[in-house]
Amino acid sequence: MNARQLYKGRLVDLRLEDVELPNGRAVTLEVIHHPGASAIVAVDARDEVTLIHQFRFAAGGFIWEVPAGTLSPGEAPEACARRELREETGLDAKQWTGLGSILTTPGFCDERIHLFLARDLSETAQALDHDEVLTVSRLPFRRALEMVRSGEIEDAKSIAALHRAAVELGWR
Repeated sequence: MNARQLYKGRLVDLRLEDVELPNGRAVTLEVIHHPGASAIVAVDARDEVTLIHQFRFAAGGFIWEVPAGTLSPGEAPEACARRELREETGLDAKQWTGLGSILTTPGFCDERIHLFLARDLSETAQALDHDEVLTVSRLPFRRALEMVRSGEIEDAKSIAALHRAAVELGWR
């Protein structure tokens, strides 16, 4: 395989890659390599979920999301989830359940987001990154699912994470 790097940034690495497809055809593909991420559905004892309303320039403004963040080099997905939950929401969790992972845009990107359910929550200090503009909200889990159905939550990782958490919690 031949690869030519077009751009390498803080989060993404864009390359042109010459590959042979399973049918034997040779093609050149644009591929974005990403280190991966973790996303968290944090549910408290009252069955309220923590969502963030975060400014996303690429999405055109503020969107609703579950807390999430990029894996640091060598960082395990659960360690990333624990770190991001603390940093973005000021919460710690004693109970963690893996909910699998998703591929965000497999047609051109290898980003994999690991999904987690966090329970038995406690308050800690929030530590936002310099480029994070967000507010933290807690609302009934069923309300978050209504927000998915109504289109208020458009973020794919959040939709997948909330649905997988609902199944794990027996709320289908």
